[in-house]
Amino acid sequence: MALTSKTIQTKPFDGQKPGTSGLRKAVKVYQEENYTENFVQCTLTAALGEKLTGSTLAVGGDGRYFGKEATLRIIQICAANGVSKLLVAHNGLMSTPAVSCVIRKYKTDGAIILTASHNPGGPDADFGLKYNIANGGPAPEGVTNAIFEMTKTITSYKVCPDLTVDISKLGKQEFQVDGRSFTVEVIDSVSDYVAYMKEIFDFGAIKGLLQGSGGKPPLNVLINSMHGVMGPYAKKVFQEELGTPASNTVNCEPKEDFGGLHPDPNLTYAADLVKELEKGQHGFGAAFDGDGDRNMILGQNAFFVTPSDSLAVLADNLECIPYFQKTGVKGYARSMPTSGAVDRVAKKKEKKCFEVPTGWKFFGNLMDAGLLSLCGEESFGTGSDHIREKDGLWAVLAWLSVLASKNKSVEEVIRQHWSQYGRNFYTRYDYENCESAPANKMMENLGNFISDSSNIGKPFSSGDKTYTVAKIDNFSYTDPVDNSVSKNQGIRIIFSDDSRIIFRLSGTGSSGATIRMYIEGYESDTSKFNLSPQVVLKPLIDIALNISQLREITGRQEPTVIT
Repeated sequence: MALTSKTIQTKPFDGQKPGTSGLRKAVKVYQEENYTENFVQCTLTAALGEKLTGSTLAVGGDGRYFGKEATLRIIQICAANGVSKLLVAHNGLMSTPAVSCVIRKYKTDGAIILTASHNPGGPDADFGLKYNIANGGPAPEGVTNAIFEMTKTITSYKVCPDLTVDISKLGKQEFQVDGRSFTVEVIDSVSDYVAYMKEIFDFGAIKGLLQGSGGKPPLNVLINSMHGVMGPYAKKVFQEELGTPASNTVNCEPKEDFGGLHPDPNLTYAADLVKELEKGQHGFGAAFDGDGDRNMILGQNAFFVTPSDSLAVLADNLECIPYFQKTGVKGYARSMPTSGAVDRVAKKKEKKCFEVPTGWKFFGNLMDAGLLSLCGEESFGTGSDHIREKDGLWAVLAWLSVLASKNKSVEEVIRQHWSQYGRNFYTRYDYENCESAPANKMMENLGNFISDSSNIGKPFSSGDKTYTVAKIDNFSYTDPVDNSVSKNQGIRIIFSDDSRIIFRLSGTGSSGATIRMYIEGYESDTSKFNLSPQVVLKPLIDIALNISQLREITGRQEPTVIT
């Protein structure tokens, strides 16, 4: 069937500068006339330029509300813009890690991902679009800046309105658009991704752990997909490949509103997993976010593994994973707010450990340069150079590999790690949906604080603890690969004993701003390892609240989430 594209006149729009995770807004904004079309056109033109005609792209998302409708619009716009082939996820469902896997496996020129990550979904919640480049990772700032600039000047977009595609049917569908061939291939990304995981990990060893071997009882696991995109992947891995009962994988049906859940795998929003693990019937628990790139790890009795500790433990045990036995370990990296626990591992192993701004694209640059094997963020993101996104299921399989290798429980592994390296006590306070003006005022005041050099050397006390300021700044990063500079990445107050207070302001949702306060303190006294971080870090927390005047300025007395 011969189809013809059309050029639709439009107007510049409030595109907002896309971040690492793309452009996230309320779904009603994306449903406004021409909004989605405008952003997709700007993305294609800015990201691909002269390579757009004849290109191959992947398309998929986390299954949230408006996803299927947006997928059809994307297909129509790609067809009209001369894209040669699209690899579209079956029913539009593809996790963010799987998108990266597909880009790299099929050597596409990039991908459009429909996700707002760990933000809530549904008719009154959030939607998002992001672009990943040919290496499989998030678009760098040069691309996102170009997209943003184009939103200010766009006057038209191209679309093939009569093109219809059945994305529920696997296989190729061929079309002729403006005299050019256009192919849509609906793919099973679950199979592609799981096949890759079987190359990376020893599934036989993991299966022995879960089913019991060598006289050891089975490890009873509970995997919670939180009604996000990871459900089909979890079922494929745990039920089909590793032979666990169906009861070990829960909330596996992807839903447009994530079943009313907030798809963020932390102690607050994955409380049902925490409650189940508290019963002591499961030795291992994990949860994923909406698009599958984040993870939370729990041990028996809901023993919580902080993302920072998770990264450090994996760094110390990568050699038990076949993939790293072949590639070797090149180096490590963490986002600036993530605790320094992994730094201690890197020092022992004589490997470089990079400290980068929050955003996975910074890790990707290091990976492409052969400088990095493992990286992570305190916001429940962990990954390696097998792809260019953080990868929740990879992290879970990595942890199960460690447990199988060490023949220990989650808690035993963590406590053994602390006994060797000491414990980086760590907590993060999230104040969500704050009013923007007071939040900005608080950050402005903190900016004034770090600009005042007389604060260096100043002591701050709370209870019986006194901390002396050694360094204050707004974190800046110079990329060792391309020498690009990223400034103003977070207010840091670093004390003489390496304790840290960090403040960041983000606005990744549809309502208000989120203030994130990070507190870290190192302890080598084994007698204190069993104490709660909230107890050990209370003096630092009080000092942070006092310096920032967060409560007084924002009116927020308690955080929304503590991790």
